[in-house]
Amino acid sequence: MKFSRIIIFIALSLLSAVSLQSQTLSGVVKVKKPNGEIEPMPYASVYWIEKQTVVESNDQGRFSFDRQNSGKLSLVATFVGHTQDTVVVEPNQQTVEFLISEGAELQAARVVTRQQGNYISKLTPVKTEVISASGLCKMACCNLAESFENSASVTVGYADAITGARQIRLLGLSGIYTQMLDENRPVMRGIAAPFGLSYVPGQWLESIQIAKGPSSVINGLEAISGQINLEHRKPTAEQPLFVNLFLSDVLRTEANIASSLQLNNKWSTVTMAHFSQDPAEHDGNHDGFRDEPKSMQFNLSNRWLYMAENGAQVRFGFKALSDDRLAGQIDFDKDLEGSTDVWGSNIKNKGFNGYLKVGIPLNADNSQNIATVADYSYHNLDSYFGLKGYNATQNSVFLNVIYQNMVRENHWYSFGVNLHSDNIDEHLKDYHIGSYYDQFPGREENAVGFYGEYTYTQGEKVSVVAGMRADYNNMHGWLPAPRINVKYAFDPKLIFRALAGRGFRSANVIPDNLGMLSTGRRIESWSNLDIEDAWTYGANLTGYFKLGFEDASLSFDYFRSDFNSQVIVDQEYDLSKISVYNLDGKSYTNTYQVDFNMEPAERLTMLATFRYTDAKVTLKGQGLVEKPLTSRYKGVFNIQYATRMNIWTFDFTAQLNGPARIPDFAGMGRFSPVYGMFYGQVTKKFRDVDVYVGVENLTNYRQEHAIINHENPFSQDFNASVVWGPLMGRKFYAGLRYTLWK
Repeated sequence: MKFSRIIIFIALSLLSAVSLQSQTLSGVVKVKKPNGEIEPMPYASVYWIEKQTVVESNDQGRFSFDRQNSGKLSLVATFVGHTQDTVVVEPNQQTVEFLISEGAELQAARVVTRQQGNYISKLTPVKTEVISASGLCKMACCNLAESFENSASVTVGYADAITGARQIRLLGLSGIYTQMLDENRPVMRGIAAPFGLSYVPGQWLESIQIAKGPSSVINGLEAISGQINLEHRKPTAEQPLFVNLFLSDVLRTEANIASSLQLNNKWSTVTMAHFSQDPAEHDGNHDGFRDEPKSMQFNLSNRWLYMAENGAQVRFGFKALSDDRLAGQIDFDKDLEGSTDVWGSNIKNKGFNGYLKVGIPLNADNSQNIATVADYSYHNLDSYFGLKGYNATQNSVFLNVIYQNMVRENHWYSFGVNLHSDNIDEHLKDYHIGSYYDQFPGREENAVGFYGEYTYTQGEKVSVVAGMRADYNNMHGWLPAPRINVKYAFDPKLIFRALAGRGFRSANVIPDNLGMLSTGRRIESWSNLDIEDAWTYGANLTGYFKLGFEDASLSFDYFRSDFNSQVIVDQEYDLSKISVYNLDGKSYTNTYQVDFNMEPAERLTMLATFRYTDAKVTLKGQGLVEKPLTSRYKGVFNIQYATRMNIWTFDFTAQLNGPARIPDFAGMGRFSPVYGMFYGQVTKKFRDVDVYVGVENLTNYRQEHAIINHENPFSQDFNASVVWGPLMGRKFYAGLRYTLWK
C-alpha cells in the first residue's frame, strides 16, 4: 500500500509540474577599463549562490536563466583577474546589471570563481574540495580516473597490471568505501564499480566535489570515507555545440561531443557522446604482457530539464555504455580463449542507467518543498582471465522521496524514505581446479531506509547539520547511522569544521577485488560475510589571508576511520589461495593533510598539498600490520600561468608518492620506493577553439616487474595484482576543444 502511494505521488508530481509556467531573469555583465571606459564583458561567469549553479555571459556580456521563483537571489559575476560584483536580486526584479573592474585586487568574496582549478568551498558545512571546469582542463582528463592528479585527497592507481582498471583511495581507504554520486544519485555500485571511473568522460563534467567523511544521511548508508559528487554539463548552458578531440603518441584516440539546447523557456536538453580507442600494443617493460589493454568504448547520454513558473522542476535522462578490452600476453587474441599456451583476458561491459527527478515547491518562497528521485541501472560484465571466467549481471533500483521545510529563517528540517534493491547474478569459473566453482552465486538485497536531518544556520558564521537514518536490510536487519557536521567561522577568514558519522556497505567480493582474478590462486571465502560497518570522524581548519595578488588559503585536516566489521581479502595468510574472511581485530586509518593555495601575481596560481596516511589492519597470522599497497604519503605541487584573456595557459604539476608496504611473497622488497611524477600542458586559446599539447609522466618512471612470475602465467605463483606505481611510461598528447556559444 505504501509503495502504491509513492507511485501515485510520482505520477501526480509529473502531472502538476507539466502545467506550470516559468520566470526568466536576464542581465548583462560590464567591465570598467583602467581608462574609465565601460563595455560589455564577454564570457564572464555568473554564480547563483543559493542554487550553486553557474551561467556564462555571451559575447555581448548578456545572460539569462530561469529564476525558479526562488525569492531573493544572491548572484556573483566573476572573471579571471577582475573584481567580483555581488548583487542581491529582489523577488519581482527581472533584470540585473553587474560592473567588474579590470586589473584591481580581488576583494574578499563569498565564493571562489569557476576559473579557479581546485579550491575549498566556503559555503558547505562539510569540507568540500571542488575541481572546477577549468581544473578539468589543466590536464587531458580523458575520464574521471585521470581527473584527480592535482589532488592529494584522492589517490588514483591501477587495480592490477592486466585490466587497466583504476581505483581511488580517499582517507587511506579503497574507493569502494567512497560513495559516488551523479548529481546526488548513487552510481558506480556493485559490478559497475571496477571500471566505473573510466566510464565518465572528463569533458562531460562541469565540476567534481570531494567531501571527506560520511556527510549527509539523505543519499544512503554507503559513504564511509567520503562522497564524490559529479556535476555534468547542464541543459541550460548556452553551448549548442562542444567538441573535444584527443590523440596521444601511443595512438589512443578520443572524441567527445556535447550539445545543450534551450527549446523554449521551459524545456532544455543536453546530449553527450563519447568514443575512445586504444588500438596499440604497449609493452614498455618487455615482459610479454600488454601494459594496458587494447580497448574500445562508446558512451551516450541525454538529459532533459523542465522548469515551471513556480519553481517546480522535472529532470530525466539516460546513459548507455559499451566497453570491450583485450588484455594479457601480446600474442593473445579473442580466438584463443581457454588456451593454456597463451594467457589472455577479454572483458566486456555493457550498461544502461535511467533516472527521473521531480521537485515541487509547496509555497511561494520555496521554504517547503518535496522531491522524488527514481533511478534504474543495468550492468553486465562478461570476462575471463586466463583459466578463470567471471560473468555477472546487476539490476538496481533506487527511489528517494524527501520533504524539506524551513521553520523560520535559520532552521531547516528534512525527512524522507528511500528504497534500494540490488539483484546481482554472478558466476565464477575456475578451470585451475576443474570445476564451475560457483562460490559467489550472487544475491538479491533489498533495503528500505527512513531518515531525518536538521540544519541550523546563523549567516555564514555557524552551520550545524545533524541527521539520523535507519535502514532495514533483508540480509542484515536494522542498520542505524547517525551523522553530524558542524561549521563555525571565527571570522570570515578563519573557518573550523568537524564531523562524525557511521556508514555501512555490503561487500561485493569479486567486483571489489577484480584484480585477484589475474592470479594463479584459487579463492576461498567464508559463506557468512558481515556487512561492513565503520565510524569516521574528523576536523578541518581553513584560513584565508592576504598574500600576493589576492587572498591565499591554508587548510589543515585530520580524519580517522574505525571499522567495527570489514571483509578482508588476504593474499598473505596462505600463499596457495586468496583468503576472504571477516575482520577479527582492529582496522583503522588516520589521515593528516595540509593544503595551500595562493596567487602570487595576477593570473599566476600555485597549489601545494601534502597528505600523510597511517593505515593498519588485522590479518590472520600477522596481527595488526600496515595495510598493503597503501602509500604513506603524497605531495602535489601545481603552478599555472595565464596570459591576458587566457590566450595562453601554461600548467605544470609535480607529485611525490610515498612508500607502500608490499607483501613478502612479491619479492619486491618490504616497501615500494618513493617516486615522483611530472605533468605539463600548454593551451592556446583562439576565438572558439582551445588547442592543447601536454606530457604525462615526464621522467618515464614505471613499476618494473609488475607481474610476478610472468614467465609461467598458468602457475600458482602467477600474480598481477601487486601494483603500487605507474604501468605506462612517458606519454605525449595533443587535442582541441571547440565551443560554439549561443
